[in-house]
Amino acid sequence: MNQFAMNFMHVLSGKEVSHSVYEDLKSRIDFLKKKGVVPSLAVILVGDDPASNVYVQSKSRQFKKMGLHSDPITFPEETSEAGLASFIEELNQDDTFHGILVQLPLPKQIDEKRIIRAISPEKDVDGFHPENLGLLTAGNPRFIPCTPKGILRIFSHYDISPSGKHIVILGRSNIVGRPMSILLSLKNDSGNGTVTLCHSRTADLKSFTKKADILVVALGSPELIDESYLKDGVVIVDVGINRVSDDSETRYKLVGDVHWESIQTIASYATPVPGGVGPMTIAMLVENTIEAAEQITKLS
Repeated sequence: MNQFAMNFMHVLSGKEVSHSVYEDLKSRIDFLKKKGVVPSLAVILVGDDPASNVYVQSKSRQFKKMGLHSDPITFPEETSEAGLASFIEELNQDDTFHGILVQLPLPKQIDEKRIIRAISPEKDVDGFHPENLGLLTAGNPRFIPCTPKGILRIFSHYDISPSGKHIVILGRSNIVGRPMSILLSLKNDSGNGTVTLCHSRTADLKSFTKKADILVVALGSPELIDESYLKDGVVIVDVGINRVSDDSETRYKLVGDVHWESIQTIASYATPVPGGVGPMTIAMLVENTIEAAEQITKLS
């Protein structure tokens, strides 16, 4: 069957795929625990950003559910860059923790790039350290950044092959767009795509998106992409998650960068928001932390 044939749109459920990931990880967790190792993650949160608090709580709940250790460590908004870097160095030397994650964004007085470089590459489970990004580019990754890794896992689960496809990525961040473009163009089973990376300075965006077999959208612009940007049968991955006001009890709803209702009759597959990429990002963080524990303890 032609996977891009258009009858009706199939939902790419990150929730469904994440449950499968967690089941597969249980044997690896049990093996480590029998050897006296509990995969552990230090999560650093600076300030009191509401969205960051929600993300940290979601990560901690999933780690606890899996029988793993996740220790949220909070610092006040006025924390200095030097103080934070010094604390990270202590965590680098602490055998209790196999992974270190600094929740972004950081307050304006702190240089995010310096803080990411301060994390030991062996404990950088987000995969953002320059050394790890270099290994990724060379096709020999230590850790794959969680969101791109989760997207690849969704493709694999639903038997969507990027090979030979034209893939357009909207957004060039080091968190999603850049690593995604590298991964999808690598010469391996999950790559071999022809990738176009678009961004805020791209002229005539629709001329690119209308040629996409697979469209990955990571712009942070609520419901920007509608059917006018798409060709029939496109596979859409919506990485955006945005709060917009509405009349509900909470006074807001979560939407992606893609206008969900308008793509129903043109896309072949699409990830929903919420319930698409988000659950997979957390699942891949769990997996990367287990991989870090296996690598550090040399148990696998």
